Amino acid sequence: MSKELSIVLVSGGMDSCVTAAIAAQEYEMAFLHINYGQRTERRELQDSTLEVQEADLNRKDIPTSYVPFRNANILSIAVSWGEVLRAKRIFIGAVEEDSSGYPDCRSEFYSAFNKVIKLGTKPDSDLKIEIPIIHLKKSEIVKNGIQLNAPFHLTWSCYQREDVACGVCDSCALRLRGFQKAGFSDPLPYIKKPNYH
Repeated sequence: MSKELSIVLVSGGMDSCVTAAIAAQEYEMAFLHINYGQRTERRELQDSTLEVQEADLNRKDIPTSYVPFRNANILSIAVSWGEVLRAKRIFIGAVEEDSSGYPDCRSEFYSAFNKVIKLGTKPDSDLKIEIPIIHLKKSEIVKNGIQLNAPFHLTWSCYQREDVACGVCDSCALRLRGFQKAGFSDPLPYIKKPNYH
C-alpha cells in the first residue's frame, strides 16, 4: 500500500529537518521552500554578514528577525499546492519555545488556520496542518533528530551570517542551547560558541 502525500515546509533549519524526518515515517513528501527575502536566503538555497540583535533567550518582545505574518503566507501557498496534489497533510516545524517572539509559532495559530483550510478548500479536501514538534524544547528536537538520523550537518539556523554560524543571534543561541542540553555536539562550525545552559 502506497503512502499518502504530505507537503513538508522546509527552511533549511533543524526544526524543519526533524519535522521532515517525522513526516517521512508515514507519508510520501513533497518539499516546499519559499524565498521571501529572508536574511539567509542564499544559505538556505546553498548557493556577508547581516545585522541582527545578539541573543537574549529571556526576551519577551518580538525579535528583529520576525517577518510579519510569514507563516500564514507560506501556509496559504502550501494549501494551494497541497489541494492540487491531493495531499492529506502539511507539515511545518513550528516550535512554541520560539513563540515568545513569533506570534505565528503558537498552537492556537495553527488550530485557527486549520479552520480556515476547512472553510476555504473543496468539501472533499482532507488537508490539515501537522505541527509534530510544536510543544518540544530544542533539546527534545535534537534528541528526536538524532534518533531519526536527521542530517543536522546539512541544516542552517543562523540569522546573521551565511558562511559560518555566528553563535550569538537568537536562532544560533536556541540551537546551541538545544544541543548542549541534549548532550550532543552541534556539527556546525561557529564563530563564537557560548555556553547557553
